[in-house]
Amino acid sequence: MILPITAYGDPVLRKKAKDINQDHPKLKELLENMWETMYNASGVGLAAPQIGLPLRIFLVDTTPFSDDEDLSEEEQKALNGFKKVFINAKITEEFGEEWTFNEGCLSIPDIREDVSRKENIKITYLDENFKEHTQEYDGLLARVIQHEYDHIEGILFTDKLSSLKKRLLKSKLGNISKGKIRVEYRMRFPEMKKGR
Repeated sequence: MILPITAYGDPVLRKKAKDINQDHPKLKELLENMWETMYNASGVGLAAPQIGLPLRIFLVDTTPFSDDEDLSEEEQKALNGFKKVFINAKITEEFGEEWTFNEGCLSIPDIREDVSRKENIKITYLDENFKEHTQEYDGLLARVIQHEYDHIEGILFTDKLSSLKKRLLKSKLGNISKGKIRVEYRMRFPEMKKGR
């Protein structure tokens, strides 16, 4: 089932999400709905807070990036078919050079900005079968994971922009909260006037 994506301004996007346990009700169904919602919105990642749930779950499928001609063959290969569920994730280390990449977010449509992040991460997480993994990622894979991980920490990519950039985006972000924007997928706007 395709769920509405929570827009910028909703308090759920600012909550530090909670861990879940193996008995979480209808987890399989929730994950299926999240995949469906993400693909419907042409996203490469989606976190539970983006569908209104303050849970430490996010999923990533970087396959769309694997066609990028600007990337090395090695990086294209790493991105192609990288599809994972991250439950109760914890980034234990961020290291390497800071690098900048143009990011967007399904909860903040029509805004893309350059964001600096560390090149490498080490992350511990559970997969959909509650099997524990500790892995290191770099480059674009690390970035997509960092972006989604921020969501379960209550952080948005716009938080990482300069105060000048934030001021310039203020009215655009306000319009997103009010639903004064055209989007190709279902969204839930926190400040949309009822009965419009």
